[in-house]
Amino acid sequence: MSNQRQQKPTLTGQRFKTRKRDEKERFDPTQFQESIVQGLNQSGTDLEAVAKFLDASGAKLDYRRYVETLFDILVAGGMLGTRSTFPGQVSEFITMLFQLICQIIFLTQFSLQDCLLFAFWQLLLFLKGFTESERNKLAMLAGILLANGNLSAAILSSLFNENLVKEGVSACFAVKLFKSWLSEKDINSVSSGLRKVGMDSRLMELFPANKRSCEHFSKYFSDAGLTELSDFAKNQQSIGARKELQKELEEQMSRGEPLKDIIPYVREEIKKNNISEQTMIGLIWASVMSSVEWNKKEELVTEQAIKLLKQYSPLLKSFTSQGLSELTLLLKIQEYCYDNIHFMKTFQKMVVLLYKADVLSEEAILKWYNDAHVAKGKSVFLEQMKKFVEWLKNAEEESESEEEEAD
Repeated sequence: MSNQRQQKPTLTGQRFKTRKRDEKERFDPTQFQESIVQGLNQSGTDLEAVAKFLDASGAKLDYRRYVETLFDILVAGGMLGTRSTFPGQVSEFITMLFQLICQIIFLTQFSLQDCLLFAFWQLLLFLKGFTESERNKLAMLAGILLANGNLSAAILSSLFNENLVKEGVSACFAVKLFKSWLSEKDINSVSSGLRKVGMDSRLMELFPANKRSCEHFSKYFSDAGLTELSDFAKNQQSIGARKELQKELEEQMSRGEPLKDIIPYVREEIKKNNISEQTMIGLIWASVMSSVEWNKKEELVTEQAIKLLKQYSPLLKSFTSQGLSELTLLLKIQEYCYDNIHFMKTFQKMVVLLYKADVLSEEAILKWYNDAHVAKGKSVFLEQMKKFVEWLKNAEEESESEEEEAD
């Protein structure tokens, strides 16, 4: 036998070189920051030169990947920060900065709202670190971005920070922001933007707890020249009060509270919140119809509705002392029966019941039938009411004839 040593097995194979295009580029925000800052320094205080630099750099630097770093540099690090050296009027400066951000959004070709939101949310938390002039610039920029849909009103949540609110920074900043927003768009844009993120009901939180009243809010923003915002807040508070009132009424009815207690309560709320009788009858109707769980069988719904309205007709009668209130109630009944398909055949029976209970008058029913009805289910409901309306007209004619004979 051979005495030669047995060779150990070895791993052999072919090495492949990684192609450049397959290599992942290292995430290096520091290098990106240095490149941007160097270019901004070379551009000096000429904002047009800054715009040209950013435009040209978009092809070489990965704005999409380093967008948060870029916004930090533009909004805080170079232009609004303590090292700000840009001359000229503030409005011109802010307009140019807004254009730069829009240009970046265009260059990156995708929505940057989340990145902008995060950048501004962080900045607003540290407003105390900026000078008053810098805060004004930031507020103006935020207002323009909000007006043009580049930023969400959710950033306002940062202004509810306890320390910012306590020192009055939040309210002061909000004045500048809303002025900027309203200089671009109208109050409808503001109200829509706030409602979209649930900020419409939180504006009072811009003030300390002991000053969170509609009166203080209204005076503060009216004195600052923002009467439209003041009126909007009043309207929101009124809507909030009405929602709370309706909720309370529903709970009282569900508990079976007697009408002798509910009616005085409603009268007091009308006086306290300055609610019109027309608005109140709408709230009462909605509360009544929401106070029970309705049967799912159409044939049983009518019986259930008639029983319920008989119970609460004295309550409805107490707040239909005006013809306009009666008409409002009729329209609410029409809309409700149309929106809830099981009630489509119940409309006429409801109206006749309320007529007999002296809640609805002959005049109001005829007015509704002739020209005051809405389009919802019009043909169905007018057909249902046809015979009853004819009876009302005949009764009216007979009454007039009797009066003439008596004369």
